[in-house]
Amino acid sequence: MCSDRSMHELTYVNPAAAWCEALPLGSGRIGAMVFGDVTKDRVQLNEDTMWYGSPMNRVNPSAYENLEKVRELILAGQIKEAEELLRFAFTGNPLSMRHYQNGGDFWIRPLDTKTPYTDYKRSLSLQTAIAKVTYKQGEVTYTRTYFISEKFDTIIIEIAADKPGAVNLDGQLTRNKEYDTVGKMADNLVMVKGNLGKGGLDFALAYTASVVGGTMQTIGENIVVRNADKARFYITAGTTFRDYLKDFIAHDADCDFSGDRLAELAASEVIWKKDLEQRLIQTLEAVREASYEEVLAEHIRCHRELYDRVKLEIAPAVAGQSVETETANETAILSAEAEISNGSEATTDARLATIKQGGTDNALMCLYFNFGRYLMITGSKPGTMPLNLQGIWNEKMNPPWDSKYTININTEMNYWPVELCNLPECHEPLFDLLRRTVKRGQKTAWEMYRCRGFVIHHNTDIWADTAPQDIWMPGTYWVMGGAWLCSHIWMHYEYTQDLDFLASTYDILEQAVLFFVDYLTEKDGQVILCPSVSPENTYILPSGNSGCICYNSTMDILILRELLKNFIAASELLCRADDVTECALTGCTVQQDLVQQAQGILSKLPTARIGQYGQIMEWVEDYKEKDPGHRHISHLYALHPGNEITVDGTPELAQAARVTLERRLAHGGGYTGWSCAWLINFYAKLWDGENSLKMLKKLLSESTDINLMDTHPGKNGSVFQIDGNLGACAAILHMLIQSNQERVILLPACPSEWSSGSLSGVKVVGNATFDITWENGKITTCTIHAFSDWNKEVVCNGKSQTITLKAGDTTNLVNVEHM
Repeated sequence: MCSDRSMHELTYVNPAAAWCEALPLGSGRIGAMVFGDVTKDRVQLNEDTMWYGSPMNRVNPSAYENLEKVRELILAGQIKEAEELLRFAFTGNPLSMRHYQNGGDFWIRPLDTKTPYTDYKRSLSLQTAIAKVTYKQGEVTYTRTYFISEKFDTIIIEIAADKPGAVNLDGQLTRNKEYDTVGKMADNLVMVKGNLGKGGLDFALAYTASVVGGTMQTIGENIVVRNADKARFYITAGTTFRDYLKDFIAHDADCDFSGDRLAELAASEVIWKKDLEQRLIQTLEAVREASYEEVLAEHIRCHRELYDRVKLEIAPAVAGQSVETETANETAILSAEAEISNGSEATTDARLATIKQGGTDNALMCLYFNFGRYLMITGSKPGTMPLNLQGIWNEKMNPPWDSKYTININTEMNYWPVELCNLPECHEPLFDLLRRTVKRGQKTAWEMYRCRGFVIHHNTDIWADTAPQDIWMPGTYWVMGGAWLCSHIWMHYEYTQDLDFLASTYDILEQAVLFFVDYLTEKDGQVILCPSVSPENTYILPSGNSGCICYNSTMDILILRELLKNFIAASELLCRADDVTECALTGCTVQQDLVQQAQGILSKLPTARIGQYGQIMEWVEDYKEKDPGHRHISHLYALHPGNEITVDGTPELAQAARVTLERRLAHGGGYTGWSCAWLINFYAKLWDGENSLKMLKKLLSESTDINLMDTHPGKNGSVFQIDGNLGACAAILHMLIQSNQERVILLPACPSEWSSGSLSGVKVVGNATFDITWENGKITTCTIHAFSDWNKEVVCNGKSQTITLKAGDTTNLVNVEHM
């Protein structure tokens, strides 16, 4: 098998030359990017609530009075006229919500910048969440150790030398020009303070230091260390958002963002700001006084408690197996493969280059999978904000797409691996945000559509904004964001069997369904969901004109089908069919027969349909696509993340899904990291391991930086988006194990290059974990651990058997080799 380090550690022999080469650390609330430069080291930091601006009511007051006119135009085929009216009447006022921001930078400047250095190594251990830099300068070897303590929410950096008194450097904390004051707040403790826009949050960044041997002193905004054996810097950050949140929950149930209410909040900020500053000072003083060794040990223990739950190992491929190479590259590729197979320390960038040249590196596939889990563990913890487009790793004051929550795929994709990877607590931040959107979404639903329930359009932000974002026909006027997010409620229940959780979130499902009960109309016995779009694509009308707005796009109908099914199932489990609730805005009671209404709507909704090319139709009419290689493949929602299309259950639709993928790829599809990750999942669900692996290699070759972070093409070059990392993490597991309410399938899409390996701790639907090993493409051992009563069919080596377990039981499949 592969060396442990090759699957759990990123290594380099040069400092990061740019942000996209730096190494990420995180505690859920605080993120950092480590550059590791010898002469002027930069640690770029983020805090999860550093968003610009204050909450706003952006609902366009003209929406409802023009809703019926828009629908009439769409149903009459007057698409341009409908889109023009939407542009004026349904766009948010103002058109954009708030954006995430860079936190700041911590700089380490050694006194000696002239002496050349040698033996440089930079690494990130995924097992311990520790970054390290080592190098030799003259006769002294220096070691820098970087980690973020979750207990203290503090970045800790230790600079040590193997010769006494050799550490001479200074530290400084900056935020470009985006701050108000900086200065000493306590003994050797410096704080940068400011405000995130008019009516926005107050923020503070702070750092302190300690030394072993030598001296330190604060000079201006710098802490200067001289003749020390070791120096340790402690950096933390925060905003007043969590104080605001307490006030919001207590007083802002009606989502009052008027001038008077904002003035009250601004007055509260005076107290919150003092509390924030004092909290940061107390945190830094506490961590500085604590034992460094104990803080480090606690950090490793907490991280490994999550990281060690799942383990994947794939044996090296047989030389030349399933590898397509050009003759000119064969020698270099085989040489690199031999190094990796022999366990030598090939650097991560060199290993990626091997994949780009057409080679194999199964240990790199494991490393990439583990890196996805690492980003989830370090980026999404209970009590923190959920992962946005970049998680807690962003260097821009105005990041691409504002680094918001884009909920027409990207945010949901972020959380695809969380239950599979046995990390249910990492799902909690998404549910916290979803619950906050309900109050605002009720207001938006009523004011824009005169509908009960709640609605979210295709973006939201820290303030749980639910109004339409931007003026963009393929995406802005889309009402399915809340419905798609609700699928994660059911996902979490399916994997955990936590009825208390389902009961606590049932009202969210109920409110989502209630919106569509009111929003849908009927024509000639057909349920009409209008306006609708297929994110973010454009169709061509028979006239040659193009359009985006429609009714009953395939994706929208499929999401609605899933929402209704999940709501009905939850109602049956909780015996909630006769519940009566009151709408806060209208005073109306929710119909006692809401479940029957949901069942009635479901019975009238179509499923996916096959079009003229043998593909899944994207719209209600079989239009041609303006961009047949589009990055979104929304109309395959029923294949993934949904489960309505299966290879053996709906073979015709599965074949149509394959045709859809072939057409997308033939026209250049999968050119963004997250889109490529979606393709890997699609092929895995089609039980096509070879094409799944092909797409995974495409992702690594074309959409992955040398620090393994996913890329997306932007206006000024490629930018990081976390969704590709996490979507691919889920896909790798789907290649090896798939589950639903009826069955578990082992090695459904295992490619020939992955002929042998092992996987343990992976979670399946029903609240059980599987440990498997396989050789030559066949399962050799399988152990099942049930944490709830569990009864499912298990498909292993092409045959099936029914397994029934009680909670707490463990069993091994028998006669596996003969199945």
